[in-house]
Amino acid sequence: MDQWSGAWMRGVAAVVVACLTVTLAPAGAASGAASGSGLAWRACPGADDTRLRCATVEVPLDHARPAGPTIDIMISRLPATDPALRRGVLLTTGGGPGGAGVPEPLNLAAIVDPAVLARYDIVGFDMRFVERSTPITCGQPEEEPGGYWVRTATHQPLKDTAAEARAYARACARHAGWALPFATTAQAARDMDVIRARLGERRLSFLGGSYAAMLGVAYGTLLPRRVDRFVLDSPVDYDHAWRHFELKRLPAFEENYAAFTGYVADNSAAFGLGATPAEVTETLRQALAKAAVEPIVAGDHAWTASELGSLAVIATFFEHLWPVVATNLAAILAGNPPPIPLNPRPAALPGTPGVPADNHTAVNLAFRCGDNAWPRDLSTYRRDLTRLGARHPVFGPSVANVNPCAFWPVSRDNTPPLASNRAPAALVLAALRDASVPPANSAATARAIAGSRLVTVDKRTHVPLLSGQANACLTGIVTAYLVQGRLPEQDTAC
Repeated sequence: MDQWSGAWMRGVAAVVVACLTVTLAPAGAASGAASGSGLAWRACPGADDTRLRCATVEVPLDHARPAGPTIDIMISRLPATDPALRRGVLLTTGGGPGGAGVPEPLNLAAIVDPAVLARYDIVGFDMRFVERSTPITCGQPEEEPGGYWVRTATHQPLKDTAAEARAYARACARHAGWALPFATTAQAARDMDVIRARLGERRLSFLGGSYAAMLGVAYGTLLPRRVDRFVLDSPVDYDHAWRHFELKRLPAFEENYAAFTGYVADNSAAFGLGATPAEVTETLRQALAKAAVEPIVAGDHAWTASELGSLAVIATFFEHLWPVVATNLAAILAGNPPPIPLNPRPAALPGTPGVPADNHTAVNLAFRCGDNAWPRDLSTYRRDLTRLGARHPVFGPSVANVNPCAFWPVSRDNTPPLASNRAPAALVLAALRDASVPPANSAATARAIAGSRLVTVDKRTHVPLLSGQANACLTGIVTAYLVQGRLPEQDTAC
């Protein structure tokens, strides 16, 4: 892990989602007949399911200037399976920020109940500046694993780290300065409303997880009369995004990492990474230090410290992936290719024409730096490093460190306050041992949106519904809400 990690877990959530998504090439097929909304739907090249169709929606670069310059948003649609039962659109997108949303209808189709698929067109979209939606770049030759944030804590002087972060921010301003003032959750939420209007819908239903759920909350805050049924799976509490959110989740990171190393130690005969949690941690520390000097060659790939760190972060998010992560780490450290590959780079399909190589990292930074003003004084980061580095020794030195947001060319608070949300009641989901978005975030969101219900599962996972870790209780509640509009009478532990 190189010096950063201010938001590294969020990037790894996108890594894991990327492992589950269908990768689509840029749409280039000939346009088909326009729908009633005037959109030209066409095949989504690369999608095996021919029911998925793609179209492009034009939106203002700045919604405060609707007659000004425009950008393109790529959307996809999986039609309702029973037109007689159809009740509207269920919009979705990827997390991150920076995750692709065009493939998401196919992912939801594999997760939600058939009764939901019968009643909704599932519509996905690549958020502004992501992949096929007028993509941006910071001019880097490739993605940073997990976004810019997953880097090794190298203990270099703060001034050197700050110099690297400043240079990165300047590169982003040089390559994407035209877009950075408009890379905000509030602007993206208004893009959703343009999509709604182009689809000819009076109101939107929505299902999103992690950052995407935060985006859904922003939509409800800005446009409450357009909200139908919203399922928010592990939403980030955007009143505290982003730095405060990153620092507050450090205890959950450390707790889940300790549980993972305990599992690896308990199965030392299988993995050979150490017989105690301390030994496992030392094995990984030495591997990261070695890879920071020279990547570790395993098969036909040389693993950097950042890539190894990303695998460790996946383990803090998803307990069900512990055997996979541990098996892969053991193989890599032995110089062998991982038998069950997990892609550590949250990127588009490498080499996809028209999508910059560093697009995910660029978008991730743009939104996380653009939503809120970050501390500019290095003394703040020095103080946090001293305080949190000692208290949370595994992740504190990375998460508390300075990053490019301290030098971002745009510095202001852009998110509408959660207290102003007047949307209809939503269904909010959470896992009780989620390190990526600790359940306090979901609880705060459910409290803020009047009448909402919080449904929890006692699992060490992130986005329990969207990660496929929901039980029958949670899935049944989601189905009842989306199909019948029925919320639980009270908050529910599944």
